Amino acid sequence: MDDFFTEIASALLYGAVGVALLAAGFLILDLLIPGKLGELIIEERNRSAGIITAAGMVAVGAVVTTAIASADGPLGEGLAETAGYGGVGVLMLGVAFVVVDVLTPGKLSDVCHQEGEQPVAYVIAAALLAAGAIVAAAIS
Repeated sequence: MDDFFTEIASALLYGAVGVALLAAGFLILDLLIPGKLGELIIEERNRSAGIITAAGMVAVGAVVTTAIASADGPLGEGLAETAGYGGVGVLMLGVAFVVVDVLTPGKLSDVCHQEGEQPVAYVIAAALLAAGAIVAAAIS
């Protein structure tokens, strides 16, 4: 029975690290996109902001899932690996956003403030998903 409670505690701790990394991913996107991302999505119902944010969250989820699945050793070491690799993944997603911004005309961050659907939002979303897959593969 002690193993059962140890495993439950481990699951809760890994879950907490994963949720913290997901929040960090959202905060990085919020920093890269001018204005408040939550307001753009919820109050202004901005589709482009929603597409970009959804892709970012899926990418972070892929990175964190791989980091958890790849964690080795005792609990403390595994949590540290998850946090480290997950943190690097979240930062790489921010870098991917900036790289796509540099390589394309205009400011991608401004896409979320334009009226109507912006096709470039799909490009940003694809870049975030690709970066998430690349980082997930790199840490597996």
